[in-house]
Amino acid sequence: MGPVLAGVLQLLALVAALALAYVPAGTYMARVYSSKRHLRVERWAYRAIGADPDTEMTWTAYLRGVLAFSAVGVLFLYLLMRLQGVLPGSLGFASVDPAQSFNTAVSFVTNTNWQSYYGEQTMGHVVQTAGLAVQNFLSAAVGMAVAVALVRGFARARTGDLGNFWADLVRGTVRILVPAAAIAAVVLVACGVIQNFSGIHEVGQFFNGHSTGGPQQWNGGAVASQEAIKELGTNGGGYFNANSAHPFENPTPFSNLFEIFLILLIPFSLTRTFGVLVGNVRQGHAILATMFTIWLGFVALMMWTEFAHHGPALQAAGGAMEGKEVRFGVGSSSVFAVSTTLTSTGAVDSFHSSFTGLGGGLTLLSMMLGEIAPGGTGSGLYGMLILAVIAVFVAGLMVGRTPEYLGKKIGAREMKLAACYILITPALVLVLTAASVALPTPPHSTLNPGAHGFSEILYAFTSAANNNGSAFAGLNANTDWFNTTTALAMLLGRFLPMVFVLALAGSLAGQRPVPVTAGTLRTEKPLFTGLLVGAVLIITGLTYFPALALGPLAEGLAS
Repeated sequence: MGPVLAGVLQLLALVAALALAYVPAGTYMARVYSSKRHLRVERWAYRAIGADPDTEMTWTAYLRGVLAFSAVGVLFLYLLMRLQGVLPGSLGFASVDPAQSFNTAVSFVTNTNWQSYYGEQTMGHVVQTAGLAVQNFLSAAVGMAVAVALVRGFARARTGDLGNFWADLVRGTVRILVPAAAIAAVVLVACGVIQNFSGIHEVGQFFNGHSTGGPQQWNGGAVASQEAIKELGTNGGGYFNANSAHPFENPTPFSNLFEIFLILLIPFSLTRTFGVLVGNVRQGHAILATMFTIWLGFVALMMWTEFAHHGPALQAAGGAMEGKEVRFGVGSSSVFAVSTTLTSTGAVDSFHSSFTGLGGGLTLLSMMLGEIAPGGTGSGLYGMLILAVIAVFVAGLMVGRTPEYLGKKIGAREMKLAACYILITPALVLVLTAASVALPTPPHSTLNPGAHGFSEILYAFTSAANNNGSAFAGLNANTDWFNTTTALAMLLGRFLPMVFVLALAGSLAGQRPVPVTAGTLRTEKPLFTGLLVGAVLIITGLTYFPALALGPLAEGLAS
């Protein structure tokens, strides 16, 4: 079997698995968020935090809950890392320095999981499990809660209430993420992913081609459980520096395909949840079709550029194999790279910096679209719904009608909030990239000159502001400048858009429903799907075109 055929067959198996899981997973999540019943463990959680889960919240109260909870998470993680040196299970690692502690705390709370450190050489068992793994659950649950609040804004009328943040947070964690991650962890252990709390030990002697090298030291860890929620919650932070390319995290082709499935499961299935909650599953199908069209198109382009790259060495290897694991190959690595950058995951099973110039550009563009195809847990759905609002507004301008979406008028207030949402991330990326290129940053930060060096900096801020977390190798981000600026990009890139999303949800929930007429744009039809795909590619993609021309496009055309 050739590598191209193997890649296509893996892609088909992945699509089939996602199709089988779509209806049950999406319907189950809709029932979770619409349920009036509280489980016993949930009631314990509510008493512990002093929350009444049956109290409805306005958008401002909901936002205060999101921000307060996230601020406590940042503080807790920061203190945990600063105190690591005196904690049990630290494996002898010292406390993490202040700048890196702040950067990492912000990273995991914002669902970015940007890592400017070697995980196996920096973080002990307590920080990894009680700190980072816990935030993998909670940050994903926050994103899902905000998405559900926006959906309620479309579904409700003549009220300013969007539900209860604490109930949405607890239910998303207890009923969805924890049981799904537990099942996924068992599967990963069966595949060979490690799960233990062993200390540091030596692993054999390695032959380097000329002489026998010295022994390497590795530590164990609760890797399978963290790997499961890392992918399921579209987090991405690796237990080891090599992330999902490390055999302890991702040992076989099957585990690799399973991890891609976990990355895509909740974001795609949430479109079904959306359709059920608004009372029209065909609306969810239209959003799903938009997401799937973009995802499949990017996968096809990535496979083409990585398989068809010229050069005798690359042709003999069956594709551009530099930076890719032999056990996964070009096809599966291409699917993983597109899936992890079109979501807010950031996990990698290959090194994106080693992709071809155009392939690396595709990973960048995937994030620049706003990670909405299918996007992160929750953030992908609310990002796509914002763009649906914009697409409806554009369609209304073309036919001279007041734009409507799901029975709600899209007026000046709604468009201002949607416009602010789509502008904040590009502004962060481009301003911080320009500052990093223009200002005298440490000389050892960028190891590659020219177009690729520019791409490394652009990739870093694109990843941070879009809460992705992956990176191009060759950039040393563990400096005061990059630790501070990427933390700023992660904070503003996560929470400012949530402000606009929840404000939009409150505005929509307070409206009276608009009856459907002969002139109403049918947003469940393929025509709207095509319009929405065009809006995604034109409105968000062209924003970054000049920056892409200076980096990956210049590099790709020169190769």
